[in-house]
Amino acid sequence: SCRNSIVFPFHAASRTALPLDGVRRKMVDSTSPPMRPIRPSNRLILFNRRIMQESLNRELHRARRKDHPVTVALVDLDHFKRFNDTWGHDAGDLVLKTMAQIFRSHFRAEDVICRYGGEEFSIILPEASAEDAAKRANVLRDEVRKLTIRYLDQNLDPVTLSIGLATFPQHGSTGEQLLRIADQCLYQSKAAGRDRVTTPHASEDVTKREASVIG
Repeated sequence: SCRNSIVFPFHAASRTALPLDGVRRKMVDSTSPPMRPIRPSNRLILFNRRIMQESLNRELHRARRKDHPVTVALVDLDHFKRFNDTWGHDAGDLVLKTMAQIFRSHFRAEDVICRYGGEEFSIILPEASAEDAAKRANVLRDEVRKLTIRYLDQNLDPVTLSIGLATFPQHGSTGEQLLRIADQCLYQSKAAGRDRVTTPHASEDVTKREASVIG
């Protein structure tokens, strides 16, 4: 079942979609090459659970009418508890805000990004096939792993992502089915060692930049 969501305030301009590597260059401090620390904005929003469900139902209706796919991605920040335990809740909040900013910049304006619960996020990807979504998820995963986030003038531990995907109509015909299957794939990503993308193809996971999924 879905967990409650938390909403960040935001500026509408943050919905603009840009390549992630370009965003990283814009967001980093210029004094610490080659991987420079991120200083995220304090004003960000991710939609809540209600908006996510309404948006998913709307996109599924549109997909049926136009005969195109819709992919749902569930994203979990691996070992997020260690940021709170080691550095305190302010550091954990900084990590969440940084990820929210990265997601807003990485995904398209038409994609719907939500805080699904705790350190888990959901993204609705209209007109994205399973293969395309897996490739995009892996680009995101690779780039996030390279980030350096600073808190109190110290570098936090690297952030990694576990991701589960499910696509209409291949893996489910309703929003509930897609979310359930994506959640199962997310669980498989974590059980297999985290820092990976998993699709609903017989426990097959997609790692690095390869995305041979769903034949």
